[in-house]
This record gives sequence, structure tokens and C-alpha cells, in this order.
Amino acid sequence: MSHPHRKCSDCSSSSVDRREFIKSATAIGVAAASASLLTGLPAIAKEGAPATSETLVQQLYGTLNDKQKELCAFPFDHELRSAINNNWQITKTQLSRDFDKDQQDLITQIFNGLHSPEWAEKVMAQVEHDGGFDGSSIALFGEPGSGKFEFVLTGRHVTRRCDGDSVEGAAFGGPIFYGHAAESFNEPADHKGNVYWYQAQRANELFQALDGKQRKIALLGKSRGEHGKETVKLSGKSTDLAGIPVSDLSVDQKELAEKVLEDLLAPFREQDRNESMKLINKNGFDKLHFSYYKDENIGDDEVWDVWQVEGPSMVWYFRGKPHVHTWVHIRESA
Repeated sequence: MSHPHRKCSDCSSSSVDRREFIKSATAIGVAAASASLLTGLPAIAKEGAPATSETLVQQLYGTLNDKQKELCAFPFDHELRSAINNNWQITKTQLSRDFDKDQQDLITQIFNGLHSPEWAEKVMAQVEHDGGFDGSSIALFGEPGSGKFEFVLTGRHVTRRCDGDSVEGAAFGGPIFYGHAAESFNEPADHKGNVYWYQAQRANELFQALDGKQRKIALLGKSRGEHGKETVKLSGKSTDLAGIPVSDLSVDQKELAEKVLEDLLAPFREQDRNESMKLINKNGFDKLHFSYYKDENIGDDEVWDVWQVEGPSMVWYFRGKPHVHTWVHIRESA
């Protein structure tokens, strides 16, 4: 059920064992993803195999009529595919208006399948609360089942992608966005009810574990702010990034940094978690930088609401003021 909401003007969970997660995340991922990498084509489920978001995208595409394709289908290389924002409609489509009930059900299954079983219901509840899943829009790039493709769903506080590894060297198929305005637009310092606030709590545990000298390096003034696609622009640099590099952390502090990454990735399906960590590790986990921003602190409680993790080819920017907005972009190279 959709709830009234104020439009953005600028606009603890269960998890896998940390060591096993980090270890397994360096692998390619699940077998279906491996097959698609070898063939260069999206993985297609064999008869009797469980449906995946990728196979459901193919099924959805097969149900679209000419009018629907005119509204939401584009060539794979269309520039719109790389767009992102915090509150936007990628096309003029609206799920409840432009698609029949069976198609809406497929889209719901695709979206849920992009998240871990422990998180799918929570994420859907957040989307319903913040704007309503029925008001979301979609776009399809390329033709699923015959070559490269990507499905994109957008709305308020949501951008998700499903590409069957068509976008080479990109976790999640490209930049994604998630956020939540829980009980109010201007959330209090404790962010009561915010489904994603646990991620900031974990990041702040890492900050508290830093010594005085490390905190001076990690704690900065203002963050990058939000500027649409520019927010997730990758620097390609492994030095001179904002904040403290993981290479400067102790063994125990590095374990906490790993825990932050684990919790950031927890809402998403296993193959996307694995691909993300594979790309992060390829570029060097020690090259990640953690930064916190004192000038954007709600309640002056020194629990930092705005922080980020950045590497040569990664940005995970958590903006918790006035409520949670999170920008994610992880690639093999910038």
C-alpha cells in the first residue's frame, strides 16, 4: 500500500559469515553467471530450472506489445541506460497503468529476485512506503534471450538493474540507488524505522575503532553531495582519495572494514554480492578509503550520518541527511 510522502527536493539484519563471505566473493559467482560470462550471452534457465530475474526479464519482454515497446524498449547502447538519480522515472511508463496484472507480477518477481531472501520483503516495504511500487517505471535495453540486454526499474529512492552480465566489468549492471525516508522527511539522529540505517551504525563502529591520528584523516568537512550521474563518477585513483585508506588500518580494523562491506551488500542477491567483491578485491581491498563528514551531522551527536567508501573504481556514498540516500557504483575499471 502506498503512503503519502514528501518529494525529495534534492533528491540489524541477518548476514552470512564474514570470512566465508569474503572468501567466496573472490570467485566468479554462481554457475549461471559463469556460463553467461563464457558464452557472452545471458544465462537462460534450462527446462525445470528455477526462474531467475534474468529469465523473467526475457519472459516479460516476450509479452510486450508494440505500444509498450514504444514506451520502454531501447537499443542496448542507448545513452539512457547509464542514467541514474535519486527520485526519477526512466521512462513515461507506470507499472499500474501501462502493464497488465501478469506483467506487473513478472516485474515484481524480477525486482524481488535481485535481493537476498532475507531482504526482499524489507526492500519492497521501503519502496511501497516511499512512493509505491506501482508508480515505478521500467526500461528494457537490447533484446533478452538474443544478446546483450538490461532491465532497469526506477522510482523514488530506487534504481535497480538486471543485465545477465551483459554489461562487462560492472557490478549490478551499472550504478544503482537505494534510500528511505522512514517516519519523516527530516529524520532525527536515531533514524528510527529506517531500514538502511544499520549500515551507518556499522560504519560508525569502524570510526570508533580508529585512534586519534586515524580519525583526523578519516573525518572531513563536507561530502561530495548529490549531482545526478556525477555523484557516482569514478576517479580511477588509488591514492589521494578522501579519507583513510584500508592499508593504514590494523588487522582488527580491517576486519571491521570487511564487515561494513558485508553489511552494505547484504540486501542484494548472492551473485551480485560476489561480483561486487570480486571487482573490489581485483582493484585492491587495501586501496579502499573510508571517509566521514562532520559538517553534515544530525543532532551533533558525532554519529556520522554521511560517509562513504571509495576506491579506484568504486563509490558507495551514504548520505543520511535529511534521510537516507545511497549511491553505488562498482566497476572493474573507471
